[in-house]
Amino acid sequence: MKFNKEQQLAVSHREGPMLVLAGPGSGKTAVITHRTQQLIADHGIAPSSILVVTFTKAAAGQMRERFLKLTGQSATQVTFGTFHGIFYGILRQAYGITSANIAGEEERLGILRRLIQKTSMDVDDENDLIEAVSREISMVKNGRISLDHYYSQSCPDEEFRRIFQEYERLLHGKRLLDFDDLMVYCWKLFLRHPEILAAWQKKFRYILVDEFQDVNQLQYDIVKLLALPENNLFIVGDDDQSIYRFRGARPEIMLNFPNEFPQARKVVLKTNYRCSGEIVEKSQNLIRHNEARYEKDLAAVQSRGTPVEIRGFANESLETSWLLEQIRKDVAEGCPLRQIAVLFRTNVGSRMTVERLMEYNLPFTMRDVLPNLYEHWLTKNMIAYMHLAMGGRRREDFLAVMNRPNRYLSREAFYEKNMPFEILYQFYEGKEWMCDRIEKFEHDVKMMKDMTPYTAINYIRYAVGYDEFLKEYARARKLKEEELFDLLQEIQESARGYRTYQEWFDYMEEYKEKLKEHAEQIRRQTEAVTVSTLHSVKGLEFDRVYIMNVNEGSIPYHKAVLDAEVEEERRMFYVGMTRAREKLELYFIRERFGKEKQPSRFLEELKEGPDEGRN
Repeated sequence: MKFNKEQQLAVSHREGPMLVLAGPGSGKTAVITHRTQQLIADHGIAPSSILVVTFTKAAAGQMRERFLKLTGQSATQVTFGTFHGIFYGILRQAYGITSANIAGEEERLGILRRLIQKTSMDVDDENDLIEAVSREISMVKNGRISLDHYYSQSCPDEEFRRIFQEYERLLHGKRLLDFDDLMVYCWKLFLRHPEILAAWQKKFRYILVDEFQDVNQLQYDIVKLLALPENNLFIVGDDDQSIYRFRGARPEIMLNFPNEFPQARKVVLKTNYRCSGEIVEKSQNLIRHNEARYEKDLAAVQSRGTPVEIRGFANESLETSWLLEQIRKDVAEGCPLRQIAVLFRTNVGSRMTVERLMEYNLPFTMRDVLPNLYEHWLTKNMIAYMHLAMGGRRREDFLAVMNRPNRYLSREAFYEKNMPFEILYQFYEGKEWMCDRIEKFEHDVKMMKDMTPYTAINYIRYAVGYDEFLKEYARARKLKEEELFDLLQEIQESARGYRTYQEWFDYMEEYKEKLKEHAEQIRRQTEAVTVSTLHSVKGLEFDRVYIMNVNEGSIPYHKAVLDAEVEEERRMFYVGMTRAREKLELYFIRERFGKEKQPSRFLEELKEGPDEGRN
């Protein structure tokens, strides 16, 4: 393989630390595998003393296969593995742990579910809360953050601390470790047993780390210990593609590498072999607006290609219709479906596109789990109200909405499987103020009897007072209320056009069945459009890429307030843009749910030249 000047400098590096800044499509995998091969063939380094670390099993497997193909071997003593896999192997030798000591995802989340259910928190989005708490536990462990100094973003701080401590107690009481513990225990092992650390340092004299921008503090601390005393640490990554802050990754770790290793050599792989010249230029204009980064001047090998198209639409429906037409044109031009990607900031934003793809029988595959809007607890609350309006009196429907808004009703009042309002009046007999609340509840239910689903939701929100409940719920759960209101608005819009509750219910069941059918079909298909979030598409590439809803509040996401958060959103958009080889189209909408929407500030940044684009 013929290398350019920068690639050759990286491949031929032998001793000491090296930082390789590898832009999109710059051939970093080839650099890692060829450097490994040259260490063995040209410098006589024992294969068993080389460690190549990646972030996923798939990446480790691919790296190993490429190395074997390069060397013509069927096996090798070079260690290719993930951080978790390597640390597990170290702990297995030190403590004799086995896979039976590793808590599976189901067991771990089950423990968290039971702990959360014991709290006094009003929780409907239980699965979301469990996932949020789980991520925060990982953040505390991987960042080596003191629990006393950690402020939870998902629940009251005291509740989080109690959940964390009890989770650890229950887990370790069963002699179990979670995946984060593999790193925590490995780090502690090295600090407490220098002789064990020395043995592993002697074994792994050369360490190569792929996707270094994704490391967290604990992973980095362990790698630094392993690399001593020779510091033959070869790190490859791109700070401009650091998008996993929620996992503990920080671009600052990579940015500070030269300070921690002053003797480190640095090389920038600045040739992009993937994207057209136009895509490279526009993406560079964008990312130069970030201040916390290494300056790079990337250049494309390909011709300029077609211009990056920025197109606005009146609403999401027109945006989706245009997208479908472009996909049809792509197919007519001979572009395989597997080379087409449709990208969103969040998987919730892809609902309309997914519905339309299914409607037009266009095969697609999801890189993320598609949340079913109609199974969300907000939808279930609306359905419960509608069941009551239709004359149903099931206890479960009452329990779902009895205090939404707060009527101060007790669960004990609903002791029958079927609950006519008369039983409620009897339960609160003599408490006039409670009977007044029940009377208002009954009145609201009767008022909704002949409404359309859309009108009923509007009535629930404003006449019943559900929106006020939602504001209180968001405050208690430390959620952004606009997220909940956007979702509720989407539920309401989805109900538009249905004359009766039953019609809307029937559609929801039909949609659920379509999702099942699609999941079954996709297992039998290889040709399909990729629908993905910006997070999940990292590491992939396509001929043609469409990024949807490039609006303020979506890209960048409305949660991004601090400068560091906005910079990560810009990096995420940059990652999405640089997935495209030939064609890139960016869409925004001007209105959603009757509210004006602004195009993303990032779209203006694309137009600015290298010198103008600096803040």
